Amino acid sequence: MENKKAIVLISGGLDSPTVLAYALENNYDVYPLSFDYNQRHKKELLSSKSICEYYNLKLKVINMDLRQIGGSALTDDISVPERKFNEIKDEIPVTYVPARNTIFLSLASAYAETVGANNIFIGANAVDYSGYPDCRPEYFNAMEKAINLGTELGLKSKININVPLQYLTKGEIVKLGRKLNVPYKFTWSCYNGRVKACGKCDSCLLRLHGFMDADDFDDIEYEDYPDFYIDYLKKNHKL
Repeated sequence: MENKKAIVLISGGLDSPTVLAYALENNYDVYPLSFDYNQRHKKELLSSKSICEYYNLKLKVINMDLRQIGGSALTDDISVPERKFNEIKDEIPVTYVPARNTIFLSLASAYAETVGANNIFIGANAVDYSGYPDCRPEYFNAMEKAINLGTELGLKSKININVPLQYLTKGEIVKLGRKLNVPYKFTWSCYNGRVKACGKCDSCLLRLHGFMDADDFDDIEYEDYPDFYIDYLKKNHKL
């Protein structure tokens, strides 16, 4: 019989709650997992908690301090960049956290062994992303192989790394999430942890462009909107 236990990594943004809803829709027994790595702000963790409460799931949070390593605008005294949407290139930005997904997936595989889960779900995406090397398909294939070589559960059966959003655009992710009734009002993508999302960082730009491409409108509040989204709101008589 197929093992339907699944560790689902959830960060509180746009993608991971969609993956959580996808796993639930496909009848997986979900074990949500978040990481408090002393990141720039805690709003994404609060969002993860709210999302899990919405689905009546108990969230496990693993604590660590990646500020001891630093090297990222999310874990060091480095400013979060602000730029235009068309300036987001396939280069590694300062918001990349060194080896973050490798660390997270390693811990997720350890958790999977303790609960006997043959599946790990992660909301990474290789289409509309900021150039992170640990979001590429070849990375996940290699990581799955390493986890299965280095774990007891992997040797006895197999641990699958599932990346269901891998080849979807942000617009397609929003459409899927709406179909699955994902509570996007609880999510937080902004790299800054203020009361409202900034509307200027890469993550905000990618998120808003996704809603626009989906002919949809974001549920959360922003300090400012980029020009492309302002034009979109005016066109649809929302502003």
